[in-house]
Amino acid sequence: MKKPRRTPPRRLSAELRERRAEARESSRAKPEFIEPTKTPRADQGTSRRRGGHEPERLRERRIRIHGFNAVLALFPSEIDRLRRLYLKSERAHALGPRLRELARRNIAYRIVGEDDLRRLTGTEHHQGIAADLVDEGPVSLEAYLADLEGTKSAEPRALLWLDGVMNPHNLGAILRSAAHFGVGGVLIGEDSPLNRPSGAIARVAEGGLFAMPRIALGDRLKAMEQLRSAGFAILATVVEGGESLFDVDLPSRIVFILGAEGAGMDEDLRAAADRRLTIPGSGAVESLNVSAAMAVFFAAFRAKHPVAS
Repeated sequence: MKKPRRTPPRRLSAELRERRAEARESSRAKPEFIEPTKTPRADQGTSRRRGGHEPERLRERRIRIHGFNAVLALFPSEIDRLRRLYLKSERAHALGPRLRELARRNIAYRIVGEDDLRRLTGTEHHQGIAADLVDEGPVSLEAYLADLEGTKSAEPRALLWLDGVMNPHNLGAILRSAAHFGVGGVLIGEDSPLNRPSGAIARVAEGGLFAMPRIALGDRLKAMEQLRSAGFAILATVVEGGESLFDVDLPSRIVFILGAEGAGMDEDLRAAADRRLTIPGSGAVESLNVSAAMAVFFAAFRAKHPVAS
């Protein structure tokens, strides 16, 4: 009787072996409280309470961001959001006074290596720094409009309504432009990545994430009526078929609706808007990227209604 033929073990390619090794390393990683090789004595305030219970602040809603300018934007006005800072040693010198301020406030920071930062952020584009911070999430539209009633009624204000925009790099670039032009807030739906911003969004926004409130929309038609009641005109931004942005007299209170990349704006939302606006161009390309387009819309608004000095 012949012996059963044994199948030789499959040989894995070098690439597959490397991927499996990375997966095993990721599964073992516990990035929240990694132990680097050097730890400055600035984290005494993060110890557990007696009995092994976590301090109250560890149950706060937190996000982790990365990117040098994104983290730098937390100082000084948003420093109370910070709970822990991770940075490479070469960043410590540039942040010396800020690190001393963290130590004074008993906010932890740690010097970490490249591998640690990659595990903490999930990317090699961390720019040598990451931060854990408290994020209270979006405010309700009702609360936002109630606060707005207490401001100067004649103050020009532009808001941005995001309809299905999901790409983190586009979101970050849009927020950066919005912050530059003094946009008063960004309206988001339940599925928006801005409900819990990622590190990539914060890095690309370079501080724009903290420059304006995020506002939860709820029911869209109801939101439109609430905004109109507060004096806002609702303008849909469309690739074609709208009035030229440069021929329209933009009102002092305005909401720009921006549709998703590729799919565009929801047809019902587009139809319900007060007006539809298009950026005219040469026709050499089909359209602008969503972040570039929004920068043009914001600039047109500020040309008519400059930022108060």
